[in-house]
Amino acid sequence: MASLAEPAFPGDDGSADPTLATALTAYDSDGDLGPVLAALSAARVLVPVVAVLGENAEPGSDKEADMATVMLTGADGRQALLAFSSLDTLGAWRADARPVPVWAREAARAALAEGATAMLVDLVGPVRAVVETDDLQHLADGDDLVGVGSSWAWSKRP
Repeated sequence: MASLAEPAFPGDDGSADPTLATALTAYDSDGDLGPVLAALSAARVLVPVVAVLGENAEPGSDKEADMATVMLTGADGRQALLAFSSLDTLGAWRADARPVPVWAREAARAALAEGATAMLVDLVGPVRAVVETDDLQHLADGDDLVGVGSSWAWSKRP
């Protein structure tokens, strides 16, 4: 008899990871992104998937819809993958988006694979955080952010 794979996030109720939620709250007060990055290295995020009109749809014909992840394009042309810490923050952005739970490091890999230079966490808040450039690459590589005195440094995993 065939068996199904175990879910990656058993018991996940869509709440924000407590460590990530605490880090985002602190970031709103002190502007230190380090704890957010450290929390993301071990957190689950929700990547939204939305229906878009299919390429072959013509006016008057039956519409075909495809599902797609959401990329935000900035005024400078750079793109960011959207990710959310919880169902509440995702729903505040767009109630009809389907949540896909993934490790934040996997979302970072997907962002880079799609040519994005950033991952935007909780677009409509209550606290928004942007992971970009080197930090995005380190997160995608599965590195850990560690406190070094009063600053932060990425540590490669063995």
